[in-house]
Amino acid sequence: MPEITIPARPHPVTWELGQTALIVIDMQKDFLYPDGYGALLGNDTELLLRTVAPIQAVLAAARKLGMFVVHTREGHPADLSDCPPTKLTRWPPGNRIGDPGPMGRILVQGEWGHGIIDEVAPLPGEIVLDKPGKNAFYRTPLDEMLRERGIQNLLVAGVTTDVCCFATVIAANDRGFNALVLEDCVASYSPERHTAALETIVAQGGIFGWVSDSAALLAGLENLDADER
Repeated sequence: MPEITIPARPHPVTWELGQTALIVIDMQKDFLYPDGYGALLGNDTELLLRTVAPIQAVLAAARKLGMFVVHTREGHPADLSDCPPTKLTRWPPGNRIGDPGPMGRILVQGEWGHGIIDEVAPLPGEIVLDKPGKNAFYRTPLDEMLRERGIQNLLVAGVTTDVCCFATVIAANDRGFNALVLEDCVASYSPERHTAALETIVAQGGIFGWVSDSAALLAGLENLDADER
């Protein structure tokens, strides 16, 4: 498989495409849609919706190349059997996991709000991982799926920058995977936390990984196509 060089902070990366996967984290209705649970809590979902167009472009490019694509959803079964008490009781009654929300029970699998938004919906055959925590490796088969396919590098998109994306990047680093976060393909309800999370990832020479954007990635892919022609 060909290699691609992506301009990034703190320095460019050169990765073999066959060893690279795209992970799209928690693009769920309850988090992104203006009548969902996130908005009910007073968050500005427009800050997250700005990721949709760049993620669509990156997904289209990844699919064209036959890249391994993984989508994740945070949530729990209806009986909340995998939800630890610390997570369950952290918020007041009415705003807790499993309580009725504007799009069904909050963070419960199968509810309308738990589903991935239509704009970046998985295609048939693409992996959708349900995760009970923030980090996409926790109590999921993600590690095994990547290793059995020879994947070493992750392109990271989704929400939110400072919570599930950040936790997944740290977990990837601890497991020996490279992670590059596409800055315009991730977002937070807080611009300040978005910036702080990205700066932490690239600190000290890239202590957790790299940061780039969709334009740089897509330009690299276009150059690759031109070279092959």
